Amino acid sequence: MTIEKVHEPPARRPAPGPREGRDGAAAGLETPRFLGARRRPAALSAALRISVPLLLLAAWWYGSASGRIPPDVLAAPSAVLGALRELAATGQLADYLLASGHRAGLGVLTGGGLGLVLGVAAGLSALGEELVDPTMQMLRAVPFLALVPLFISWFGVGETFKILLIAVAAAIPMYAYTYLGVRNVDRKVVEAARGFGLRGHRLALGVVVPSALPSVLMALRISLSVSLTGLIAAEQIGATEGIGYLVTLAQQYFRPDYMVLCVLVYAALGLIFDGAIRVVERLAMPWRGQVVAR
Repeated sequence: MTIEKVHEPPARRPAPGPREGRDGAAAGLETPRFLGARRRPAALSAALRISVPLLLLAAWWYGSASGRIPPDVLAAPSAVLGALRELAATGQLADYLLASGHRAGLGVLTGGGLGLVLGVAAGLSALGEELVDPTMQMLRAVPFLALVPLFISWFGVGETFKILLIAVAAAIPMYAYTYLGVRNVDRKVVEAARGFGLRGHRLALGVVVPSALPSVLMALRISLSVSLTGLIAAEQIGATEGIGYLVTLAQQYFRPDYMVLCVLVYAALGLIFDGAIRVVERLAMPWRGQVVAR
């Protein structure tokens, strides 16, 4: 009886590890970086935000105190602070701010709402684009300040003229960014919503506008900034109150301290608007903070 030798298969070598190549040598791989969100402390973030404005304020104060900046060119911080106290004591500053806020609010609501509706209609429908987009593009090419004489001849120099001028200034960027945001919405999402029976305003309000929300909020931010320009132009014609009216008085009586104060007021309003929109973005789109490089 012949016994055949059974050949055993060679033992398998364990697969190379994550840092080992096919020949057993190290491949030089590195541990992946942390992909989560690392947020700075709130105090450090606030300090970084105000650092540059504080440096500019310090340079302004030093230039005025040393005489390098003449007072007729740029009023000193102490003079501007004195003008602020004077207006606050008489109550004019609060009245002017309320008047300007009322005009700007009505203008932005009117123009921004119209631009939002037209942007959604043009972005969502081919017929809407054909009817709306050519006209809006023509208006976008026309500086809204060029409409001032025409609006005065139509509406006079009353409140209607001022609110409509601000509305036109706010409507153009709102339309442009909303139209772009709606066009960038994933078509598959829209088709899926239509498959579930969403049509008309339910589709626009429930799917399209939330998907285009980043562009809509950017449009609102720009509309608020541009509306300040329209507010200045409107309040310098036929106005008896408002920050723009205060700018006109400062120019007539050559008060550099009032001029600088008005500029600082507009800058503060811009920061307030931007901060409010940032809060809305953080609440409505919390995921956007995860993609910001820290």
